[in-house]
Amino acid sequence: MIVDNRERKSLITTTSQQQQSYSYNNPGFFPGIFQYPGAIPEYARKLFPFLKPRKNRERAILKNGDCNVHHTHYMKLSWRYLHDIFTSLVDIHWRWTLMIFFLAYFVSWLFFALIWWLIMFTHGDLEDEHLPQFQAENNWTPCVLNIHNFTSCYLFSIETQYTIGYGVRTTTEECPQAIFIMSMQAILGMTIDAFFIGIVFAKMTRPMFRTQTLLFSKNALVSRQDGDFFLMFRVGDMRKSPLIGASIRAQMIKAKRTKEGEVLKNYVTELPLAADGGDGSVFLLWPMTVVHKIDEESPLYHFSATDLLQTKLEIMVVLEATVESTGQSVQARTSYLSNEILWGYKFEPIVDHLKRDQGYDVNYKKFNNVYPVETPVCSAAELAGFDRAQQVPQTMKPESLSNSFDDDEEEEEEVRPPPPPPPPAAPRTRSLPRSGRPYRGYEENPLMEFTSSYV
Repeated sequence: MIVDNRERKSLITTTSQQQQSYSYNNPGFFPGIFQYPGAIPEYARKLFPFLKPRKNRERAILKNGDCNVHHTHYMKLSWRYLHDIFTSLVDIHWRWTLMIFFLAYFVSWLFFALIWWLIMFTHGDLEDEHLPQFQAENNWTPCVLNIHNFTSCYLFSIETQYTIGYGVRTTTEECPQAIFIMSMQAILGMTIDAFFIGIVFAKMTRPMFRTQTLLFSKNALVSRQDGDFFLMFRVGDMRKSPLIGASIRAQMIKAKRTKEGEVLKNYVTELPLAADGGDGSVFLLWPMTVVHKIDEESPLYHFSATDLLQTKLEIMVVLEATVESTGQSVQARTSYLSNEILWGYKFEPIVDHLKRDQGYDVNYKKFNNVYPVETPVCSAAELAGFDRAQQVPQTMKPESLSNSFDDDEEEEEEVRPPPPPPPPAAPRTRSLPRSGRPYRGYEENPLMEFTSSYV
C-alpha cells in the first residue's frame, strides 16, 4: 500500500519546518530544545549575569558526575561507615576532613596534658613548696622539670608528641609512669601523623580530580546520518597525556511495563555505542562524537521528537580509562534527561589543521555548539515503515515489464513462419458511375491492380 503523500508530509515534517510553525504561536520554543521550568529569560540573564537557572535534581547522575542517591532508613549505617574509617575519611568533603584532622591533634594534646597533670598532682609536684623555684631549696626531684600548672602540662604534651625538645621541660628518672606515658604519646603521635598524611595524599591523588579535564557535551543530539537515526554526544580530554584503554558505555533509565502488568520504574537498558565506525573503545586524541544507532534493537526506535519530550527518561554515560602518569583507574560520568536531547541538530566541527604550525588545533569554545539540520520528527520505526511502503518490487517495475514484453516479441518473431504470398487479384467487372461525368466503364490499369491486390 502506498502511503498518501499528505499523510507522509504531515508525519515526516522536518525540524526547520516545525520551527517556523511554532515560532508564531510560541516564539522562542522549538521542538527538541528544552527550557527549564521557571528558567530565567535571556534578557534578564543579560541584565543580571549573576542569576543562574535552577538545577534539575530529578536525575540519578548529576552533571558533575556525582551520584544523586541517598541511603535512608538503614539500620546501623553509621557503624558500618566507621568500620571502614579510612575510606570514609577519603570520601567525605575536605572541610570535614580538616575538621577531624584538627580535632584529632587537639584532643590528643589535651588528653595527654591531663594525664601529665594527674601524674604531677599525684606525685606532689604541684604543691607550693615543690614548685620549680623552690625545688632546689627543698631538695625535691619532680617527674618533669619546670612544670608549674596545667598550661605547662599542655605545652609539655605538645613538645613530647612532636619531639620538639626545647630543653626546658624534660622528664626525670623519678617517675616510671612518666617514662611510660612519654613513650606511648610518642608512638601515638607518629601513628596519627602517618594516618592523616595517608588520608591527605589519597584525597589529593584521587582519580576523580582527573575527571575535571574530561568533558562531556551539555546536550545530546538526534539526527540522521547515512539514512539512519543516531543519538550522539561529544566527549573530549583537555590534557595532552592521553588516557589508556578508554572505553565508554551508556545506559537508559526508563519505566517499563512487563507482560504481567508490573511497572518497573527504574529499568536500565544498555545502549550500544560506537565512535567513528569503531566500538565502545575510544582514543581521545581530540574530542570525538560518540553515537548510538537507533535501529530495531534500540529502545529509542519508536520514539519521535514529541515522544522524547513527553517521556521521562535518563541516559547515563560512563567513561572508564587508566591514567597514563599514575596508572590509576578513572571513571567520568554524566547523564542526559529527555529535555536535554536536541532533535535535528549536529555538533559543529572544532578540530582544524594548521599548516603554519604543522599541527591540529582544537577550539574548545565550540565544544557545545550545535547547528540545525533537516531531520524528520517522526520515529525511526515510522520512517522505516514509510520507506518500505514506497518501495516497488523489482519485478513490478514498468521498465522490467516492457523489457519482458520486448523479449517475448523477439522470441515470437524468431519462431513465426514467413507469411504466405498474396493471392492473385480478381479482375473487376464492374465500376461505379461517377456523378457529373459520363460513365465509360472501368479501365484496367496494371499498377492499380498490383496496389489493390497488395492492400
